[in-house]
Amino acid sequence: MVHFTSTSGLIGNFGQANYAAAKMGIVGLSKSIALDMQRFNVRSNCMSPFAWTRMIGTIPSNTPEQEARLAKIKQMTPAQIAPMVVYLLSDLASGVTGQIFGSRMNEQILFNQNRPVRSVHRSEGWTPADIHEHAMPALTAAFTPNERSGDVFNWDPI
Repeated sequence: MVHFTSTSGLIGNFGQANYAAAKMGIVGLSKSIALDMQRFNVRSNCMSPFAWTRMIGTIPSNTPEQEARLAKIKQMTPAQIAPMVVYLLSDLASGVTGQIFGSRMNEQILFNQNRPVRSVHRSEGWTPADIHEHAMPALTAAFTPNERSGDVFNWDPI
């Protein structure tokens, strides 16, 4: 199985809370299928495609910079996504399951998945003040920045 997700859920974007939540739900569904169905040799992966579609056709193009950006985005077509999808559905991918991939023009991307990054322990338990004074200073260095897809993929599609 290949399930389609989006960087709107994987990374984030403005004004797409409902869409992002749905796309992250697909990631959870795909991962659960991969775990539950592995014993039956059923594979389940996610694809996060980068392509020009009607859905993103409303991106503003009021400046020369925005026009140039849109021209690059329009070069990304569904035909460039198809090879990875076909691969994932083929017998060649027999050992590939539970992963999140992306195709961005001529790039193939493997996305990481949520894992614990850091933890702190206090044998006597925590109060909100203890969390503020002790836990947060230890955890903040490992925070994931609040970025959008365009911030993370800050190079031109190649």
